[in-house]
Amino acid sequence: MTTLITRDELKAAIEAGTVVVLDTLGGDYYAQQHLPGAIALVESEVAERAAELLPDRDADIVTYCSNAACGNSEAVARRLTALGYTNVRKYRDGIQDWAEAGLPVESGVPAL
Repeated sequence: MTTLITRDELKAAIEAGTVVVLDTLGGDYYAQQHLPGAIALVESEVAERAAELLPDRDADIVTYCSNAACGNSEAVARRLTALGYTNVRKYRDGIQDWAEAGLPVESGVPAL
């Protein structure tokens, strides 16, 4: 199982700019709301897009999805680990917990 990160730890890492955050829901869910600075990456795209989006295999990476019942974040984390990424953690409680805590979210999709 992937190592977990708490909401407070993740908040501090985002504020410090020391983490790459991956939204594993993608699509409309990502457009609707995502954690600040999060990059959309779903399991089916990991092999194809990981090297481009995440060139540093030793970077601090955190995956998340909707809540603790969602398995997307674990699936993406496992695929990244299998590809040689060394510092992948999971925010198990996801966007639901983040938003319910009143923390900022972003919406829309990034310009290409």
